[in-house]
Amino acid sequence: MEQWITETMDAFGYFGVFFLIAFENLFPPIPSEVILTFGGFMTTTSDLTVPGVFAAATAGSVAGAICLYGIGRLLSVERLESIVVRYGRILRLKPEDIRKAGGWFEKYGIWAVLLGRLIPLIRSLISIPAGSARMSIVPFLLLTTAGSLVWNIALVSLGAAIGASWETIVNYMDIYSKFVYTGLALGVAAVAYLYIRKRLVKGN
Repeated sequence: MEQWITETMDAFGYFGVFFLIAFENLFPPIPSEVILTFGGFMTTTSDLTVPGVFAAATAGSVAGAICLYGIGRLLSVERLESIVVRYGRILRLKPEDIRKAGGWFEKYGIWAVLLGRLIPLIRSLISIPAGSARMSIVPFLLLTTAGSLVWNIALVSLGAAIGASWETIVNYMDIYSKFVYTGLALGVAAVAYLYIRKRLVKGN
């Protein structure tokens, strides 16, 4: 996977960055950390510039997010979950992933679009509940762009700063992702525990 990503970017430059980031939004398990940090590294060895990679990556993020927003408007959560159950192995997603993104949107409202762009996996899928909730397209685009820009600037800048050691950032981001996933799992477990406890108290 990493070899294909780096070869695509090396061959197609800014368009490669745009395409891969848009594709990453549609298939979240594809690591944006690899795309962005390698893009930063490429600014030290090619004609690519840091602002150019920022722009291409952010445009790709918004393009992918718009596609998922449209899917959210067209399909119900139940329908999406049934698709994931059937094709999850290909999409590399689980129904729980859709529910997590929906839970974030219910908890934080439209600001989940901004905050979610900084959370692995959630950062892409948050566009689906935004579409399902019929969130206005203008604030959706503004918040998506702002959140994506923060994420992209951080990783591209790190990749440019450390140069050939860009893979080190990927390793650290893997650790960050694991902490985030663990935190989300604990949060879901805590909510389920409190809900069940509340139901048992009412039953008595």
